[in-house]
Amino acid sequence: MITARDDRRRTFETVPAGAEAVSWWGRAWVSALEDASGDPARLARGRGYAAAGHVDAVTVTPGRIVAYVRGSRPRPYRTELTLPAFTDPEWSELLEEVAADPAALGALLEREVPQSLAGTVLPGVRELVPRCSCPDVGRPPCKHAAALCYRAARLLDEDPFVLLLLRGRGERELLEDLTRRNAAHAAREQPDTAADFPG
Repeated sequence: MITARDDRRRTFETVPAGAEAVSWWGRAWVSALEDASGDPARLARGRGYAAAGHVDAVTVTPGRIVAYVRGSRPRPYRTELTLPAFTDPEWSELLEEVAADPAALGALLEREVPQSLAGTVLPGVRELVPRCSCPDVGRPPCKHAAALCYRAARLLDEDPFVLLLLRGRGERELLEDLTRRNAAHAAREQPDTAADFPG
């Protein structure tokens, strides 16, 4: 049996090929970091590192995505991106919104980020915070954190539940919660036939 704790940690030994995001939500993820960067050259080096396969296994947990990124030194650097996880009330509001919207629910089940949730689940201004063990003391992100951002975007392309895990909930628990909420919405929408047949 998979517990909520198990559901809230995923490790990807391999990441889809390419350094460029292909989905609109993957591109929005990258933009969140690029817009905060003041160094296009670092971003370009990060894209090069991502394309060349310098990012090792990627681990995603609520609020954090971590990987070792190989640079010019023999020992790889521990690199992470953090994103605030939602509180329980924020999750309840979000899931109610999805359960009440068949288009949003259908998109999520097709492994797409619903457009209606874009402003909620995608990183806002300066929400995506890069950290790295490398000695680069310039304005973040360093090239290693940029490389992780580009590789993470490819994971999001393939599976938006990775983004939702970063926001605090695992796929299995989300789907179970959405199933319950959707059933409750459907029951509320059924006509009350008992009122037509008194006694």
